[in-house]
Amino acid sequence: MYLFASEAVSAGHPDKCADIIADSIVDTLLQLDPDSKVATEVFISGKHIIIGGEVKTKVPLDPAFYEEITQKALKQIGYPEVGFERGETLFPDDTDIQVYVSKQSSDITMGVVKEEGEIGAGDQGMMFGYATSEREDYMPTAFAYAREIRDVLYRYALDHPETFGVDLKTEVIMDYGSKENFDNCNPQRIAKIIVAISHNKDVELKEVKRLVKKIIIENVKFEAGHFDEDNIVFYINNTGRFVKHSPIADSGLTGRKVVCDTYGGYAPIGGGSQSSKDYTKVDRTALYAARWLAKHIVAAGLAKKALIQLSYVIAEPRPASVTVDTQHTSLTEMKDEELSEIIADKFSLTPRWITEKFGLDRPSEETFLYADIAAKGQIGYAEYPWEKLDELAWFKKEFLC
Repeated sequence: MYLFASEAVSAGHPDKCADIIADSIVDTLLQLDPDSKVATEVFISGKHIIIGGEVKTKVPLDPAFYEEITQKALKQIGYPEVGFERGETLFPDDTDIQVYVSKQSSDITMGVVKEEGEIGAGDQGMMFGYATSEREDYMPTAFAYAREIRDVLYRYALDHPETFGVDLKTEVIMDYGSKENFDNCNPQRIAKIIVAISHNKDVELKEVKRLVKKIIIENVKFEAGHFDEDNIVFYINNTGRFVKHSPIADSGLTGRKVVCDTYGGYAPIGGGSQSSKDYTKVDRTALYAARWLAKHIVAAGLAKKALIQLSYVIAEPRPASVTVDTQHTSLTEMKDEELSEIIADKFSLTPRWITEKFGLDRPSEETFLYADIAAKGQIGYAEYPWEKLDELAWFKKEFLC
């Protein structure tokens, strides 16, 4: 065996709850003023919610503005007001919300806002993009399955609050059979599935286990040969009870689930999280651009895997470095350093370029909302603009002809 594990968490997980509130603030401010600069962090403990950070915007702000956004986000997450008692889960109307948001430093603004309309990077740092040929969506297998299992269980919990709460975690351990198979993007089977899902106190553990398995089997589309129930070890609510949940049971903080947000441990992560930040922050924008580049490299048939690193200097628009690593899976004669140079020359990868390409300053119900992305994951879903293979013809022409 050669095992690799990845984890996913639901929107009701306390850390994700904090991310969703923070990104609901980003959505609202950008919809009201697309030039808003936002960096708001959220901490939740019990029913107490603290919102802090820095904002620069034309929108008039007061504590009531943030309180309204927070209440709406909590209700959309789906913490149930039936099936659970106070003290077992978070009731949105019971929350105590404290706001400590100040104006963004003019020292940062001076470096970000350029006279010629360009945007300087809102911070220094490095970000990574990754893609693999393991699946048609170019996502790693164990991570994709962990997300898919999470999604079907979360939907069931929303529809059946008398049975499950929306705070849950999933983990899938994939058996690649050998290191060679892992390196060559050839997963063999699921070895283990781990689920922790909050539940009504009257639902016994035996029923939780039965129902979780049933939901997974009936709703997740596994690749041929990957799912064999008789040869998978299941760990479902391994403590035996998970009634008290949500931030009532465990504190939540923005930016604490960056591995679940990106590649599930299959690739490095950058220096910061994406949630809570506007489009000038390269922790967010450069992650999207790097994933877009990596996905094109694999989809064009240039390699089985691609890892892209972008790095930035605060106030400088163009990246300080663009590095391609095909992890010894290249399918062409071109060296990674050549690929890096050509891509850096072709795409400017400035915050302005990335913002305009993906519409990052215009979140909406019709395109995408940052709060929805925080709930599901920053990459890997076909509807995201940065998942579109709109330059595939150029990649094939440039590198395969």
